[in-house]
Amino acid sequence: MLHSNIIGEGKPLLILHGFLGSGDNWKTFAKKWAERERSVHLLDARNHGKSFHSEEFSYEVMSQDVLDYTDDQGIEKFDLLGHSMGGKTAQFVAQQFPERVDRLIVVDIASKAYPPHHTEILEALSEVNEQQFQSRKEAEEFLTPLFPEIGLRQFLLKNLERNNEGILSVKCNLSLFRSHPDRIGKALPEEPKIHTPTLFIRGLESSYVEDTDLITLQRQYPNFELVSIPNAGHWLHAEQPNVFGEAVAKFLNL
Repeated sequence: MLHSNIIGEGKPLLILHGFLGSGDNWKTFAKKWAERERSVHLLDARNHGKSFHSEEFSYEVMSQDVLDYTDDQGIEKFDLLGHSMGGKTAQFVAQQFPERVDRLIVVDIASKAYPPHHTEILEALSEVNEQQFQSRKEAEEFLTPLFPEIGLRQFLLKNLERNNEGILSVKCNLSLFRSHPDRIGKALPEEPKIHTPTLFIRGLESSYVEDTDLITLQRQYPNFELVSIPNAGHWLHAEQPNVFGEAVAKFLNL
């Protein structure tokens, strides 16, 4: 079963993080939305965070993980928000189990195929494992020349945990991700259409959801809405949290 952190009580809202992330990345938003009579479930995807590791890693199995989780929690219907990899998983859940998803929010990802583009990050995290750092400061000093952007660096550092010897190691399933870099970018099926009310939120400085993608999305999602956030890239919820939060609140009637 997926690991989760549940904040608040009320109508369930499930949040699915992106590749190399964890549910903890969304804790600030979860606390805010929980104040509005929401039960916010921050899930760790398989091979991420505190959830189990498995050689099976696809959008089919990750979407089934979400359904298994909701069944275990006794949740019949829920709102679903996903960013990047989590956004693709959320789309697949709504496509395969439309009766379970009330409203869907997809953050800066389309349903198309994406070429592998995390090689540099995966190699750097592998090197962190080999270095056997004993402090986060040491790990950050190693990562700084490779990733000057502090936001990305802090995000990667959240993947580290101490083992029994006090050595920092990467907690995601790094060997699987390096062995199968193509799995994360797989395209989703174009059919059946998803009639669930759906909000796509994209950053205008991100290349993940381009204007040409909107034609396909409009065809796949008859109840499609779009919010484009200026001065924001792929991490739009971190770069423009107020604008992002307002868009989500309006769509979910929070």
